[in-house]
Amino acid sequence: MSDEEEDYMSDAFISKTQDVKPGLPMAKRVKDAMKKELQMKERNLMNRQKTYKEQEKESREAAMHNTITSGNKGFALLQKMGYKAGQGLGKQGAGRVEPIPLNIKTDRGGIGMEKVKKRKAEQELEHYRHKAQVRQQNETQSLEDFKVRVRSEREERKIEGDLRRSQRACEQLDSQKSISVPREDWYWPTPEPVEEEDDDEEKEEEEEEVKVKEEEKEEDEDEIVELTTFDKLQILTSYLRGVHFYCIWCGTTYNDEEDLCANCPGDTDADHM
Repeated sequence: MSDEEEDYMSDAFISKTQDVKPGLPMAKRVKDAMKKELQMKERNLMNRQKTYKEQEKESREAAMHNTITSGNKGFALLQKMGYKAGQGLGKQGAGRVEPIPLNIKTDRGGIGMEKVKKRKAEQELEHYRHKAQVRQQNETQSLEDFKVRVRSEREERKIEGDLRRSQRACEQLDSQKSISVPREDWYWPTPEPVEEEDDDEEKEEEEEEVKVKEEEKEEDEDEIVELTTFDKLQILTSYLRGVHFYCIWCGTTYNDEEDLCANCPGDTDADHM
C-alpha cells in the first residue's frame, strides 16, 4: 500500500469523521439558505420604492382624515368672510357642511362613458317597459275578444232556440187553421229524413231528381238572398203575431190584435226582460 493512500481502518481516518452525523450538515445548510432568502425578501419589500398610485392613494387618505386648518388658503379666505368651522356654507349657514365626496374612477372608460352607459340602461328599461305594456294590452284585448265571442255565441244559440220554438208554434197554429203547407219551407221545422228500403231503380230516379234540383238551385243562387237566423226569427215572429196573434216570449195566443198590443210588452226578446 502506498504512503499517499490512507487506510480507512486507521485511527487517523476515523478521528477525522467521528463528529460527523449523517444528514445533519445538509439540513442545516438548507435551513440557513431559506432563512437568508426570507430575510432578503423582507429587506427588499421594506426598501422597495412605492409606486405613484400608492403614494397618491396614501396622500389622499391622509388629507381626507385631516381637517382643513387656517393654513389652507381657501379656508383662510372663508374665515375672512365670516365662516366658522362646522358651520354650513351660505349667508344663512344652511349650505353644505361636509366636503363633496370623491368619486374615483376605477375603470378604463373614457370621459362621458358613464353618461352613455346610463342612457343605454334607460333605453333598455324603457324598451322592457314598452314590451310589458304591449303584452298587457294584448292580453287585455284577447280577454275582451274572448268575452265578445262567448257573448256572441250565447246570443246565437238563444236566437236559434227561439227560431225552433217559433217553427214548432207556427206548425201547430197553422194546422189548427187547416193550413197544410207553410208559407215558406223554413216556417215549419225541417222533418227528419225517414230511411226506407227502395229498389235500385227508385234510388236512381231519386238521385237524378236530386241532381236536377241541385242544378236548378245553383242557377238561382245569384238571385236568392240567404237569410240569417236572426232575419228568419224576425220574419216568423212577425207572421205569428200578425196571423195568429201569438207571442213566443209570452207563450200566449191573444184574442185579437188589440188584445196583443195591450198586453204584450213588445215584439222582441229584449222587451220581455
